[in-house]
Amino acid sequence: MSQFQEKTEITRIERLAVDIYRLTLLSPEIASAAQPGQFVMVRTTNSKDPLLRRPFSICQTSSGKYFQILFKVVGRGTSLLAHCREGEFLSVLGPLGNGFQVDYNSANCLVGGGMGIAPLLFLGKTMLRKCKEQQPIVVLGARNKDELSPLVADFKELGLLVHAATDDGSLGRHGLVTDVLKNISFGTECQFSVCGPTPMMRAVHFFCKEGEYACQVSMETAMACGMGACLGCIVPVEKGGYAHACSDGPVFNAKELLWPIQ
Repeated sequence: MSQFQEKTEITRIERLAVDIYRLTLLSPEIASAAQPGQFVMVRTTNSKDPLLRRPFSICQTSSGKYFQILFKVVGRGTSLLAHCREGEFLSVLGPLGNGFQVDYNSANCLVGGGMGIAPLLFLGKTMLRKCKEQQPIVVLGARNKDELSPLVADFKELGLLVHAATDDGSLGRHGLVTDVLKNISFGTECQFSVCGPTPMMRAVHFFCKEGEYACQVSMETAMACGMGACLGCIVPVEKGGYAHACSDGPVFNAKELLWPIQ
């Protein structure tokens, strides 16, 4: 698997909502090698403070040259990123991890929550190009309209129909993504690709288990190195022991994990 450590140029910065940003970065090496579900480790400043890189899912790629990351300002590292300028350079390591394994001849459903929606845009774009039979069903959730509407717009721009849910009812259904799933007819076979808060992924996993649907989940965990050396991103697995979310994942067959994951 190709991995690169690149000095990438910021070519665009977008503020999508309060504290939610999207960066477009120039790196032909990373963009051309990336697969849906993989991530990058970004040094958020040119100094050594903060010392550790931050992990971000690859939101999408374009022209074989550019890739995007989506993030919410939650701490010092992401705050520094939000104050970057176009034309500045960031040190980026990637693409890393194992992405989604997709049967493009099958019916598919993408389920995302909050910032976990990011890698599903890349996946949806790829499915539109490769799926033989039908477009994927897309179900997205967030706290409110302000957080969700810019992300819904990205999927709609691709021509995908989106089923939305918000905690406060300001966009789509008032409730959870699982409330939406219960009102969709999936037929006898459908594979689910899921990313978002752990409680949401756990609920979707049990929904799929009851319906006997295949389910993949992308684990959002804290990562210090991104390469399986620091043991900071371990998740419990069904067969016993632990797996590294960064190197064994971040995408796992949901049945392989030991739920409920804290």
